[in-house]
Amino acid sequence: MAFALYCRLPFGRLHSKNPEIVAVAAAIGRTPSALAMKLTNIASLDPAIISTGRSGLSGASANDREMWNEMQGDWERFAVDTQRALFDLETPTLQSDYSVNGDDGALEGIDRAVTTTTRIGQGFFRRAVMSAYDGRCCITGLSVPSLLVASHIVPWAVNAGARVNPHNGILLSALHEKAFDAGLITINDDLTVRISAAKVVTDDQFYASSIERYDGQQIYLPKKFYPDPDFLAYHRGHIFLW
Repeated sequence: MAFALYCRLPFGRLHSKNPEIVAVAAAIGRTPSALAMKLTNIASLDPAIISTGRSGLSGASANDREMWNEMQGDWERFAVDTQRALFDLETPTLQSDYSVNGDDGALEGIDRAVTTTTRIGQGFFRRAVMSAYDGRCCITGLSVPSLLVASHIVPWAVNAGARVNPHNGILLSALHEKAFDAGLITINDDLTVRISAAKVVTDDQFYASSIERYDGQQIYLPKKFYPDPDFLAYHRGHIFLW
């Protein structure tokens, strides 16, 4: 449950007064301070947070390290197990992301167990990527949740093992997510934006001001779950329009 909270909460909200931490702590018979401390112990294992040089994050146990490695090794199973654990707490604020909104009528003829797993994974992925980028587009800084998309770097259909992995995600506005998927935008290894030189439009002032202007700009860096360089290389090699 602590690891599930770590994945869904921004680093700045891993404190004992956070309502979600308070709710989970009460449900499992722990104090909010104890659960918040466990979350900071987990943070001490995250390379993205270690790289910032934050002090006071060194209390991870051997079990914490083992679970961290388990999480990194099978994101989909981890997402399902942790989300179901949170759902079993019967805390409404934590159940809200158990599944992704959709038309249940569309599930007829489909294996419901597989569909449920997929929906849980989608919800987990979005929350993890949203929390990593503090809920703002990594290119523009837009922070309106309804206009943000947790975008897969390597497409969903290409790599089943990376579908739920937040290292395969970046948070983008709906416009820039479409441009990213279309190969008009990519991310360099130094986490700067690269805009395609392909002449998809000419004399389009909106395209120039909303897309081309970001060429070479550093993205807003995530607080955790840095994008995997191998996934970025795939996007540049197979999707980006050179």
